[in-house]
Amino acid sequence: MPSITYRKFRMHLMEHWVKIIIAFTIIILIILSIWGMMSLESFYRNLTIAQMPISILLAGLNAGIFVFMYMIFLQGGFTKIKQTTIKGENVNIHWDDVIGMDEAKQEALEVVELIKDRTKLLKIGGKILRGLLMVGPPGCGKTYLAKAIATEANIPFISMSGSEFTEIFVGVGAARVRKLFKKARTLAYGHGASIIFIDELDAIGRQRSFSFMGGGQETNSTQNQLLVEMDGLKEKDYNIIIIGATNAAEGILDEALLRPGRFDRKIYIDRPNLEEREKVFAYYLKKVKYDSDVDIGRLARQAVHKSPAEIENMIKEAALIATRKEKESVGHKELSEAMERIDMGLKHRKHMTKEEKEMVAFHETGHLVTMYMLHPTDDVFKASIISRKEALGVVHHQPREELYTNNREKLLADIKVNIGGYVAEKIKFGTTSDGVAMDFRNAMWKAHNMVWRVGMGDAGYVGDYTIIPESQISESLKEKLNAETDKIMQACMKDTEAILKKEWVIVERFVKELLEKEELEYDQIEAIFREYGKGHNFKKSG
Repeated sequence: MPSITYRKFRMHLMEHWVKIIIAFTIIILIILSIWGMMSLESFYRNLTIAQMPISILLAGLNAGIFVFMYMIFLQGGFTKIKQTTIKGENVNIHWDDVIGMDEAKQEALEVVELIKDRTKLLKIGGKILRGLLMVGPPGCGKTYLAKAIATEANIPFISMSGSEFTEIFVGVGAARVRKLFKKARTLAYGHGASIIFIDELDAIGRQRSFSFMGGGQETNSTQNQLLVEMDGLKEKDYNIIIIGATNAAEGILDEALLRPGRFDRKIYIDRPNLEEREKVFAYYLKKVKYDSDVDIGRLARQAVHKSPAEIENMIKEAALIATRKEKESVGHKELSEAMERIDMGLKHRKHMTKEEKEMVAFHETGHLVTMYMLHPTDDVFKASIISRKEALGVVHHQPREELYTNNREKLLADIKVNIGGYVAEKIKFGTTSDGVAMDFRNAMWKAHNMVWRVGMGDAGYVGDYTIIPESQISESLKEKLNAETDKIMQACMKDTEAILKKEWVIVERFVKELLEKEELEYDQIEAIFREYGKGHNFKKSG
């Protein structure tokens, strides 16, 4: 077995043999030129020296043409790829830097152990892991985790995007795949192993289409070459791990890529839970100066379903806001404003009449009070009557914890909150505005799905009627299902109207506060409810 030093030396020869030959040839030519000049008479020597500048210029021009033609025709030309090769120790992403994905880290740790010590696996007849597929939403750390694997295993890391393989010219993608794997084999020979990381794998890994018109031919040939190269790793003892990452659903990828021996190990990377979000906030807040009274737990509750990348972006945005305000540290107000700016857009104050502004205040208060009093899972974090995007006002709310299913009570509460603004306008002014259009759209969509898709109506209709062609559903059944939808809307309207009338004193108090301050934070909202004996303890018991 050759030593590591010998293998690295041979690897460098394999990579740079053309450069070595050219350098050696140039040195020999220089020595021969000097020797020839020394043997000439003084007249011819001076003549040769006088002609040397033009000769060098012509030689340089010829060399430039040669190099250009060489790069185009012999070194790949259009097939040349811009892969980024980084040594493992230079990636410098350690396990402690990968946060918000504890289960995925545990899975990845097994991959690292296999790379470090494959002897144990081979002794019992096991096979070396070849392909690892990371699936999950964007911004959750797939690339970060792949780099951490390279750092911990201390092996070279070649990173490319799937879109870099695609080209207008047929055959270019396949040639780039061959070059990529050739480079990986060379690095694996010299360092004992290497990692190929292909981001956006779905760009070349989608299910192949076969058409006599030739559609998708380039993508098909690129994917076919990838499959061939991954199979070729079995022929020799190449310790190469191919890591693919995709935001697309797993079913989008071609089945051939997912079969055993290719991308057969999968790691699912989801958005962090509450505990993991607290760690993410703590990690990124260390990179900025922040006030000691910042409640990380509250921030984590406010950022339900946020990815680590979104949290990092939020903290960076908060630092910019603090800088504009000439503050020396980031406070909770800046963090809250940054989250709202990212989620809801920039503020832009519209010049509204007094009556219109009052109607907006009652509308948003209707949402706020209904949410606080009736919703079983969500908390109100902010209320505002300052315009953002298309909305004249907003009530920012989030669930207290991750919820992956919605029960009937939660859906009904959502509908009540949606129509809370309409009910408040109607109680106060006896008329309503077209600002309720989107609220009604959301409420009707939920009520319709409850009846037509998930069997949550009162009449006992069970099943997903939306999959049945409309022509095959009788008009009487449609009328009954739509009547059930309307029944849900009317019942929610009645409950919402009852709670707002009962708590109308609180409604008017919030309207007054919004007209004066334009925005109310979580603490201010909670304090007002406590004044009327409706604080958080009341809500939990009620």
